[in-house]
Amino acid sequence: MDDFSAALALSPAHHHHHHMLRLSRPLSLSAASCRAFSTSRVATSAAAAAVVESELPDKRAAIRARIDQLDMELPFSPFLTDTFARQHDYLRISLTEKCNLRCTYCMPDAGIDLTHKDELLTDDEVVRLAELFVREGVTKIRLTGGEPTVRKGFVELVGRLNELRPLGLKQIAMTTNGLALHRKLPQLVENGLTNINLSLDTMDPFKFELITRRRGHSAVLSSLQAALSLPLTVKLNVVVIKALNLPEVPDFVALTRDNSLEVRFIEFMPFDGNRWDEGKLVPTADLIGLIRARHPTLTKVEDEANETSRGWHVPGWKGKIGFISSMTDHFCSSCNRLRITADGNLKVCLFGNSEVSLRDVLRLGASDAELLDVIGAAVGRKKAAHAGITRRAARVDSFLPLRRPSLLPSSLLPTQQPVHLLPPSRLFHNSPFTCTKTDASSPKTAAHPSSSSFSDAPKLTHLDAEGNARMVSVTHKAATHRRATAQARIYLNAAAFELVVNPPRSDEAIKRGKPGKGDVLSVAQLAGIMATKQTSTLIPLCHPLPLTSVRVTLHPERETHSVLVRCTTECLGPTGVEMEAIMGANAAALVVWDMVKAVAGRDMRIGDVMVLEKSGGKSGDWERRGDRARKSGKDEKGES
Repeated sequence: MDDFSAALALSPAHHHHHHMLRLSRPLSLSAASCRAFSTSRVATSAAAAAVVESELPDKRAAIRARIDQLDMELPFSPFLTDTFARQHDYLRISLTEKCNLRCTYCMPDAGIDLTHKDELLTDDEVVRLAELFVREGVTKIRLTGGEPTVRKGFVELVGRLNELRPLGLKQIAMTTNGLALHRKLPQLVENGLTNINLSLDTMDPFKFELITRRRGHSAVLSSLQAALSLPLTVKLNVVVIKALNLPEVPDFVALTRDNSLEVRFIEFMPFDGNRWDEGKLVPTADLIGLIRARHPTLTKVEDEANETSRGWHVPGWKGKIGFISSMTDHFCSSCNRLRITADGNLKVCLFGNSEVSLRDVLRLGASDAELLDVIGAAVGRKKAAHAGITRRAARVDSFLPLRRPSLLPSSLLPTQQPVHLLPPSRLFHNSPFTCTKTDASSPKTAAHPSSSSFSDAPKLTHLDAEGNARMVSVTHKAATHRRATAQARIYLNAAAFELVVNPPRSDEAIKRGKPGKGDVLSVAQLAGIMATKQTSTLIPLCHPLPLTSVRVTLHPERETHSVLVRCTTECLGPTGVEMEAIMGANAAALVVWDMVKAVAGRDMRIGDVMVLEKSGGKSGDWERRGDRARKSGKDEKGES
């Protein structure tokens, strides 16, 4: 038995810890200048690459060196540079939401609701986006999941990405649980794979099955041994959880004695539904102390630029160990990563909820220049640290990354600013979003509360004790059926009302003032449905929810020359859907405004915004009396 096998046999015997993915002020270059820069950069590299193909082999190395020199002399792409001067040359692409393990801290035993395959990026779309990013300066692409190896055609896709090397791509990496990998590895390396991060949290096969709810420990070890035998940079990811695998840390360190790999210990991070608890967190400083107790000569090594892992090694050993301290010492200031989710959303921060759908823009036929405008705007809005939360001390559960809602394809042209990039002040400038809930069972607050009764006074749930904004944690709340209905009313003048209710169809009627953007009520209804699904991107502290039903109806009322909009939203989730209902009603009203403003102009106003009813949750069910009369269970058209 060789030393590697002996090390693996230290115990009587995975996981895949998920790492997913606006201009707050203008960049120094205009979009046109950025595109001109991009074109010149690609033309320079392409011309030099053409010379490579035509020159004799003994000159190719010199020409390649010249290409690298030109790339260094050119400024980095403004589209991939944020307002903190961070240059993003590392792109992580999720290829699937599926995983063949069910790690207890990662997902439920039954799995998660998966996005329909038609809404996932195709191979061609992945390659096109990858090429666009590489042309702008990305040098490293990492393929993630879910578990990337379960995607059909994964091996061939790596080969297609490898064809981007003449454009500047240097590394193709992947993060995997290794369960179905070892037979595919030789072909993956032949197709261009250079780096592999393998996830394994225990050396004990019984504990492995306990953590992952699946068998397969021996298959993961086979993948690790196969990776070490190939020309690959190999890293082993170990999420350390107190009372689970902390005692195994010395065994993982021992793997670096005779093997050229890096074992990286990752602090346990909070994700939606993973039962995170600060008591389970093992800070990096504690781990270093534990390892130094056994290896007093443990020495710090120099880290590469933008490296998330802080490297150490035992002198004389082949490998090294690293520490990813996302919770106790974040590395946001040097972040160079962008993420594209399996359904095509650009995510600029792992801990952020804000995403931009590149898939939708792609499928609307956008050019590369239009895609770059969207990408540049998203990168420009990247926060300084953890999506704007500066320190863990504020409250760890304030920045839990939550599962994303599915997004409807945008109806906007790629050259327009998408709705989900508009600030709330632009979209709802005139909308009164005030709705007060009274509960007869709740004690009334005294006019002058004493210090002893202060804790019972009304409080803003989105502010902490110091008055800082936070997202309310719903981590431990059960998912229940939630429903809410809201309304908004837009008041028109008589002429506009008639055009909305009885739109003229003849050419002569169009000349007399028919709105030129289509059927007003149908377009407004569709916009309301779409807007509900963008609520969390517009309301900063609002949780993204997987809506199961949306109904938007518009009722013209001749007596007041108004259109009453009602929106009913439903979901199975841990928090209410009132904001989604309000969003849908107001967005539909705004579309009516936009489509008739040429006729109604200054006569219009939006009002009567309120939540009419809600159900589900521990606060109970209620319905606003006098504002609405409906029969329970009656369906209305407009469901999505």
